[in-house]
Amino acid sequence: MFKTRLTLLLLLVFTAVPAQKQKNVYQEKVKDLDSIIETLYDVISGEKGIERDWDLFKYLFHPKAKLIPSRQTDDGSMSLKFMSPKDYIKASGNWLVENGFFEKEIHREVDVFGNIAHVFSTYASFQKQNDSTPFIRGINSIQLLNDGERWWIVNIYWMNESEEHPIPQKYLPN
Repeated sequence: MFKTRLTLLLLLVFTAVPAQKQKNVYQEKVKDLDSIIETLYDVISGEKGIERDWDLFKYLFHPKAKLIPSRQTDDGSMSLKFMSPKDYIKASGNWLVENGFFEKEIHREVDVFGNIAHVFSTYASFQKQNDSTPFIRGINSIQLLNDGERWWIVNIYWMNESEEHPIPQKYLPN
């Protein structure tokens, strides 16, 4: 009985150490606004065939967070799709790996009040890291919360650029 308890205790200790180490590594990724936004772009980006770190992706988000793409429908109206981080992984994860995808931030506007922040982050998307012309651009509207220990992404609401809605100059690099 004693050996069984000791074995279970040791098993718990040795399996908890890697999880704690991973959390400590991830904690660096959410310590400030720059690191969480950079990590957001980095974690979804990668060459064709490269698996993404979905545990890190989920770690960036508040448990009730939403990812909300907007798009213009065929009849000209706007539609929204509300997804949890897990829903996003299910909907887009395989596509990102099968096709290659790099989303790069090209401009950022930040407003902070107390423990909340709003980031307007202009992006350019490429299929390969070395591509020079993006296949799409747009703006991520990212809302974040600092709980006193770390930043959490609460929502990402985005819209791709179109002929009808080009990105305004104030949201582009100088």
